Amino acid sequence: MPEPILFIPGLMQDARAFLPQIVALGTRHAAQIYLPVQDTVEKMSEDALRQAPSRFALVGHGLGGHVALDMLRRAPERVARLVVLATDPLAETPQMAALREARMVAAQAGRLKVAIAEDVPVDCLADTADRPAVLALMQDMALGLGEGVYLRQCRALQRRPDQQRTLARATVPTLFLAGVADTLLPLRRQEFSRDLMPTAALKRIDAAGHLPMLEAPDAVTTAIEGFLSGPMILR
Repeated sequence: MPEPILFIPGLMQDARAFLPQIVALGTRHAAQIYLPVQDTVEKMSEDALRQAPSRFALVGHGLGGHVALDMLRRAPERVARLVVLATDPLAETPQMAALREARMVAAQAGRLKVAIAEDVPVDCLADTADRPAVLALMQDMALGLGEGVYLRQCRALQRRPDQQRTLARATVPTLFLAGVADTLLPLRRQEFSRDLMPTAALKRIDAAGHLPMLEAPDAVTTAIEGFLSGPMILR
C-alpha cells in the first residue's frame, strides 16, 4: 500500500493551500495536514513527527518546507520521499529578518492584510487569469489564522536553521518543484538546493510563481503523483 502523505503548508496557509492535491491524491494515499503554528522550526518539526505516521511521504511549501527539512534532519528513516516547494535551505539573512520585523509590527497594529500582501506580492505569482483568485485565497487563509499565528510563524522564519548540511547528507528521494515566475525564490536558488542533494531532482512548473500548488494545481499534482509512484525523475 502506498505510504501516507503528510502535507505542511507555508506561511499563513491552511489546508486549502494543498486542497487540489489532497483531493486528487487522496484516492490512493491517506492524506494528513500539519499546520505549523509554533515559534521555532524545531518545535514545529518535533510536533509534526509526534503526529505523523511511522513512515510517510512529505510535501512542504515555504515555511512548511523548512519544517519538512528539519523533520528529515531528525528522522530521515521515517521519510519515504520528499517534495519541497519554494523553500530556501539557507538561514534567513539579516536584511530579510529586518523586513519581516517591520511586517510583524504592521500586523500588531491591525494591518495583517498589508503584511501578507508584502509577504506574497502580486509580482511573485505568474501573470495569469487565476492570479487574483489565488491572492484572494491567500488573504482569506491568512486572516482566518490571525495575528498570533503570523507573529509566531514569522519568528520561526527569522530563526530558522541552515539546512545545507541536511540536504548534502540526505539519501531520501527528493523532488523540488519550482514555479518559473517565482520572484521571491528564483529558479537558480532552487537549482542550488537540488544540486546539494545526490538524490534530488527539480521540475519547473510553467505558468506558476511562488504558489505553484494553487496556480498550476494539475501540473503540481501530476508531478507529485508521478514522483511518488515511479522512479526518480532524471535531472
